[in-house]
Amino acid sequence: MYLKGIHKRGIIIGAIILVVIILLLSSFYTVDQTDYAVLMTFGRPSAEIITPGLKYKFPYPIQDVKKLSKETFSLTLGYEDLNGEEIYDEVESKMITGDENIILADMEVQWRIVDPIAFLYNTEDPIEVLYVATSSSLRGVIGSALVDDVLTDGRTQITNDIRDNLVKLVDRYGLGISIVNVNLQDVDLPTLEVSEAFKAVTDAREERVTKINNAEKYKNEKMNEVMGERDALISDAEAVKTSRIEKAKGDVAKFNAVYSEYINSREVTKQRLVIETLQQILPKTKIYIVDDASGTVKYLPLETIEREAVQHDQQ
Repeated sequence: MYLKGIHKRGIIIGAIILVVIILLLSSFYTVDQTDYAVLMTFGRPSAEIITPGLKYKFPYPIQDVKKLSKETFSLTLGYEDLNGEEIYDEVESKMITGDENIILADMEVQWRIVDPIAFLYNTEDPIEVLYVATSSSLRGVIGSALVDDVLTDGRTQITNDIRDNLVKLVDRYGLGISIVNVNLQDVDLPTLEVSEAFKAVTDAREERVTKINNAEKYKNEKMNEVMGERDALISDAEAVKTSRIEKAKGDVAKFNAVYSEYINSREVTKQRLVIETLQQILPKTKIYIVDDASGTVKYLPLETIEREAVQHDQQ
């Protein structure tokens, strides 16, 4: 009986030691750099996020620790990635545009946790709430857009609008997450025939834009040529104008000089003008001034006198 009592006591002591060891081991924990850690005391979270390193807490159920990763997560809408294979959900991706056209659109949202306490306790299932907010943002923006914009060059603006709406909803619900990126991926029409018809319309629109651009280019080239010809004509006209003005000024000065001589000696000036006019009309004719008043013919060789005067001036 004594030995049996000792054996029983040893088992109890061993059990107590084992429980103490387990409690001590569960009191120490490590927080990695890539994780958030929230310490909870009787189920109530502490206000501060635990820093990385080896930490100590009271044994469970007094205190417990919840860890959340700091990595960037991905949420998809309209398809699911299973082991590298994309499984599309047409029901989930089908939606209607603002001009009442049906399209298929799938999207990826990249997000990460920034407030672990809000993520854990503000909503029961924050990922499900994020999924609903993503679907609401996508359908809301697509539902107010034209199918042409969704399928062509309006996708960038639509993606930005979806992101803005999603960020507002995430903040309103207090999910404790941050939206890193929004990718509006495959957007297409539900049938092949409609898709091909729309692509034909898109090709025609692009061809129209190309032809308009070519026409504008041709117009600009011709305008440049015309403007160059215009400037050349204006320049020539300005040169002729200046030349004629200067010539007119010279003629006026010449006339004023002749008029001054005419005032001083009218008869001599008149004869001089007659002689100069004859020289212009008959440039090769020799002119002599003859005086036969005394019965003897006397003449004045103007050509010889003029030649001698020119030679004298050159010397």
